[in-house]
Amino acid sequence: MRIEPVDATLGAVVSDVNLAALTGTEWEDVHAAFLRYGVLVFPGQHLDAAAQGRFAARFGALEQMSPRGETPTFPIANIKPDGTLATPEDEQYRILKGNEGWHTDSTYMPLASKVAMLSAVVLPPSGGETEFADMRAAWDALEPKRQQELEGMSAYHSLFYSQSRQGFTHRVDHLYGFHDKGAPLRPVVKVHPETGRKSIYTGRHAHGLLGMSAEDSERYLDELLEWACQPPRVYRHVWSVGDLVVWDNRCLMHRACPYDERHPRHLRGSRVSGDPASELAPTDADSRAGAYRPSDSNRSALAAL
Repeated sequence: MRIEPVDATLGAVVSDVNLAALTGTEWEDVHAAFLRYGVLVFPGQHLDAAAQGRFAARFGALEQMSPRGETPTFPIANIKPDGTLATPEDEQYRILKGNEGWHTDSTYMPLASKVAMLSAVVLPPSGGETEFADMRAAWDALEPKRQQELEGMSAYHSLFYSQSRQGFTHRVDHLYGFHDKGAPLRPVVKVHPETGRKSIYTGRHAHGLLGMSAEDSERYLDELLEWACQPPRVYRHVWSVGDLVVWDNRCLMHRACPYDERHPRHLRGSRVSGDPASELAPTDADSRAGAYRPSDSNRSALAAL
C-alpha cells in the first residue's frame, strides 16, 4: 500500500490496495492515515454498492438515508428515476445546488455523521469536482484571542435554514434532513473524539449564534467560513470514474463544484453515524420546520405514515 500526501494541509492518495478485500493490517493502516490526513483518495476502485457499504461499515454503523429502506449507499445525482436530468424546477436540482456551499454532513440531525464517502459512477465532461477544507488547520491558524472567543460560541444547525438561503423552501416530510426533530445546538469549536485535535465546526447549516442577532450571526459565520476555507487548507478532487473518496466529517468541510447540468453526474454516497457521546446534540424548535417533535434518533417517524 502506498500513501502519498497531497499538496495541502489535508489529504492523501492511497494506491496498491483493494478496498473490496482489505486485510486486518491494511485496515489499520487505512484508518491511521484517515485520522492523520482527514480525507483519503482511492483511485480506480470501481466498488459496487455492496462492497462500498462493507467498507463504510468498517468505520461504524451506517446512516440510513432512505427512511423506508435499509440501503448501504444513496445517490448524489442529477438523474431522475425516469432517466431524465433534473431541472431548476425540480426539488432534486435545488437540493444538489445547496451542496455547493461548505458544509459537514448531518449536523442538522440529532446525531451528526462522523465519516462519509463518495464513489464516482457517471461524470460530466468537466466540472463537478469536490473540495475539502481542513478545519483543524484553520483552528491552528487563528490568533489565541480569536480561539478564546470561538470557544464559548454555539450555533444551531438546520437544513431548512441552509436551503432557504438558496431560495428553496421545503415542507416537513420524511426526506432526510427535512424533519420535525428540531435544530441541534452545536459548539463552534469541536474536539475530535479520537485525535483530541480542535477544529472549527460550522458550515452552511449553522446559524443563530447564541447571544447575537440573526443578521450579526449570519455575517460572523459567513466571514469565519470564508476565511477558514482557503489554501493551503483546501484540496480539490478531480474525479475519475471508479474513484472512492472518504473523509472525516468531524474536522473537515466539503462542497461540490458547479458543472454543466445538461450532462449527467452520479456519485454513490455512504455515511457513517456519529458516536452519541461526541456527535449527539440537544435540539430546540426550528421555526422553519412548522412542527416540533423532539427526538435523539435520526430515523423519521414520518416514514411510517
